[in-house]
Amino acid sequence: MQEGTFVTNEKGKVMSVSGGLDNENQNIVVENKNGKIHQRWRIVYVDEYEKEPTKGQLNKKFGLYVERDFYIVTAMDSKRYLDLINNRNMVIKTQNGRKTQTWYFHQQSLTIRTRYNNQSWDIKNAGRTNDMQIWSTNSGWFQVFKFENNQFINWSNNKVLDVSGAKDEEGQAVIVHGNNGGKNQQW
Repeated sequence: MQEGTFVTNEKGKVMSVSGGLDNENQNIVVENKNGKIHQRWRIVYVDEYEKEPTKGQLNKKFGLYVERDFYIVTAMDSKRYLDLINNRNMVIKTQNGRKTQTWYFHQQSLTIRTRYNNQSWDIKNAGRTNDMQIWSTNSGWFQVFKFENNQFINWSNNKVLDVSGAKDEEGQAVIVHGNNGGKNQQW
């Protein structure tokens, strides 16, 4: 059974998220009932509303602490750190103490950002490739990742952060790929 109930007007039409799209600022319309999730609603009383986590608190949905710096270390034998080359492309490298290896979870945008320039993880070309980079934050689905079971998982397409080709080499590219459970996908 799906969560939520229908909000119906006097003509039997229901409140619906336009186009069935789960996007910020998506219009709400009234249309014929089709029974899908974008027409289901629930009431949340203000005094029962779970507030968003603040700096230093764990965001349970995303598995990361808000605004708390961290390193991302591959589970592969080298234990290399997630880093940047050309200040944009994601790779694994030996620990070097630079800001390009320091990351944090930003609650307002729900993205993982670098301390180097505060830009977010981004699947290139608005998610139409498997290549990863950092880019100006826009909170598109291709920038939103959660940490679960030692993997970084894209919130929308479920692809995971992956050391390309499972090559445990200095400067090896980091991409997104379907989950195969390999060490190159664990952090």
